[in-house]
Amino acid sequence: MKKNNKANKMMGMIRTILPICLLTLLPLSAGAQKFALMDMEYILKNVPAYERANEQLNQVSKKWQAEVEALNTEAGALYKVYQNEVVFLSQEQKQKRQEDIVKKEKEASELKRKYFGPEGELFKKRNALITPIQDEIYNAVKEISEQRGYSLVVDRSANAGIIYGSPKIDISNEVLQKLGYQ
Repeated sequence: MKKNNKANKMMGMIRTILPICLLTLLPLSAGAQKFALMDMEYILKNVPAYERANEQLNQVSKKWQAEVEALNTEAGALYKVYQNEVVFLSQEQKQKRQEDIVKKEKEASELKRKYFGPEGELFKKRNALITPIQDEIYNAVKEISEQRGYSLVVDRSANAGIIYGSPKIDISNEVLQKLGYQ
């Protein structure tokens, strides 16, 4: 147990010291490189086409979800009827009803995969609507970076892991201006 505690303390020290060492050495390796920050969430909130695309995706997603739920409801209703009548059914009738229930559940599952699967309709629609907007933002960031000589532009959005970034190097508003907003 003591050996494990020592190992945990050592790993904790390494986790604390390593980032400090890296941050200390970064200026030496960076030289004359320039960096900038941007907030992708902020940019996307200010692009009306993105908001419209998201609304479209939400509407179609709700419609498709309702279709899947309708099939699941039908399967559930078939099952309830089956349960109520099972004592009165012959073996052949039981088999047929069970097959009908399984078939309806399978239909719902296939429809769900068709709409919401990894290569489903929602994925395709999202790519068709969102990718052009993201490409436009990327091109604006690239153009600004080339004009100003930035070697690196980091997204400072909520999950980007940046604790602090000077507003002086944030190019989010400049990206929006390049896109024709604000």
